[in-house]
Amino acid sequence: MYNGGMAGLTYWSPNVNIFRDPRWGRGQETPGEDPVLSGKYAASYVRGLQGNTGSRLKVAACCKHYTAYDLDNWNGVDRYHFNARVSKQDLEDTYNVPFKACVVEGKVASVMCSYNQVNGKPTCADPDILKNTIRGQWRLNGYIVSDCDSVGVLYNTQHYTRTPEEAAADAIKAGLDLDCGPFLAIHTEGAVRGGLLREEDVNLALAYTITVQMRLGMFDGEPSAQPFGNLGPRDVCTPAHQQLALQAAHQGIVLLKNSARTLPLSTLRHHTVAVIGPNSDVTVTMIGNYAGVACGYTTPLQGISRYAKTIHQAGCFGVACNGNQLIGAAEVAARQADATVLVMGLDQSIEAEFIDRAGLLLPGRQQELVSRVAKASRGPVVLVLMCGGPVDVSFAKNDPRIGAILWVGYPGQAGGAAIADVLFGRANPGGKLPMTWYPQDYVARLPMTDMRMRAGRGYPGRTYRFYKGPVVFPFGHGMSYTTFAHTLSKAPNQFSVPIATSLYAFKNTTISSNAIRVAHTNCNDAMSLGLHVDVKNTGEMAGTHTLLVFAKPPAGNWSPNKQLIGFKKVHVTAGALQSVRIDIHVCKHLSVVDKFGIRRIPMGEHSLHIGDLKHSISLQANLEGINFNNDVPSLP
Repeated sequence: MYNGGMAGLTYWSPNVNIFRDPRWGRGQETPGEDPVLSGKYAASYVRGLQGNTGSRLKVAACCKHYTAYDLDNWNGVDRYHFNARVSKQDLEDTYNVPFKACVVEGKVASVMCSYNQVNGKPTCADPDILKNTIRGQWRLNGYIVSDCDSVGVLYNTQHYTRTPEEAAADAIKAGLDLDCGPFLAIHTEGAVRGGLLREEDVNLALAYTITVQMRLGMFDGEPSAQPFGNLGPRDVCTPAHQQLALQAAHQGIVLLKNSARTLPLSTLRHHTVAVIGPNSDVTVTMIGNYAGVACGYTTPLQGISRYAKTIHQAGCFGVACNGNQLIGAAEVAARQADATVLVMGLDQSIEAEFIDRAGLLLPGRQQELVSRVAKASRGPVVLVLMCGGPVDVSFAKNDPRIGAILWVGYPGQAGGAAIADVLFGRANPGGKLPMTWYPQDYVARLPMTDMRMRAGRGYPGRTYRFYKGPVVFPFGHGMSYTTFAHTLSKAPNQFSVPIATSLYAFKNTTISSNAIRVAHTNCNDAMSLGLHVDVKNTGEMAGTHTLLVFAKPPAGNWSPNKQLIGFKKVHVTAGALQSVRIDIHVCKHLSVVDKFGIRRIPMGEHSLHIGDLKHSISLQANLEGINFNNDVPSLP
């Protein structure tokens, strides 16, 4: 597309913000609520875009929106005015984790700062989080860019500075290199002339941006001479690419409920299928937001029509579903069919950039449509949910007439084909929920503006890591048409954590509350533990299984809940066994963050959870080699 003059080479993607609140309209863009998952996704996404040819870039990725940005427009508060009050603990433990992975592991070429303030400072004018953290601690090799017009926002909307020249100077001196918008182009020269900014600061910002252009080959002559110069229109929408879109849609489908083996449907028994719902015959809804031009669409109705005769009824005028005039016709269709598939959910009119949801229930009369059709249906009923954020479908989960529920997200151009393949068993679902599905009661009294992750004093906490109340479906949930059994074949029972051989380091709060500061240990490859798990397919169908490994720290002032530390996807044929190795790095995966934002490794029994398996690893401090010089500190 670039070679044809239809695109650039810098892509402001991925969005790796934590999906903290289920109402957030842009949660659909993110990898979910877990920082470890988001970090791995971030680094992998970046490497996929940028390639692996040294300092050369295929395209330049950008991790956004840094940091603690997950509110767009809720209850009169919008992202341009919001001051996110975040503790050092939550920044280090949750919000910044994916961005650090982007820079340190993914080697991303760009980071975008967000509209909101964090603890009273606009992110695009805060040297602590830009210059000192992204470039200083994490060693970004690239440029820092503002979200569009956010430098203008910090002056015009947040009134953070008295003059526009001060805003330009503050942003550039804080570490901002590029402005998405005209603000710096208009006001930077005035800032330099007024003595607010040195020309050297401007030169440095230019150097960081132009260096990325150089790494993209923009100064290397004709595109045809470039490594990717031979690509053109014939390479767009190839059969291989379209097959990949179908595979991605298959992998993204999550089976939430499957009572009495309702699914898969059978072409021998289910000759006629009623396809009902406002999302049953949609196209652009399937690609969500921030998408390119699709090669072509297969709607759910079209996909199901490849397997059976269909009777189609929308049941609603769009996902808002404000009336029930069409429900009667949908009931008639369900009575006539051998099976009924309801394709419900949301679209960009309900959840989107600058549109946060008020609640978690299906919009309008959707629930009425589902329940009435399920009651009228002659055959099995399947509910398909097309949406980015979670919805409270407790009514359907608890309705015995609704045999199965699928969540398909916004599945892309081949979404309808993938949904049909899963419904009829050509594809076996293996997806897992990347976020908790809460009941409506959870958000009823919980302001989106409260950024605290941890529960306490009547506050329920956020995400599966800190919230322990009732859920509709938990993080990591996802069923299959087959069954899997886990056996732990090899795992260490104990490990000695080496402390850096410096008395200074030891005496300066290396050990506090029986936990070693990560910065004072030797965090090399020797700190990696191998966990070997045998996964057996005990069912009758080949399937893909994602092994999730959770860890729970020893008792203490840490997170009381387990949290994800590793995962691996494995395909296992019926009756077969696959051995899986997952590496657990003690510093990365068994550490916790204290209230001061310091990452520590608790000593004692760490409990690992793999499916229904539990295993304990005991960590002890290795004090050998420390010269105490007769000044032996006491261990608390």
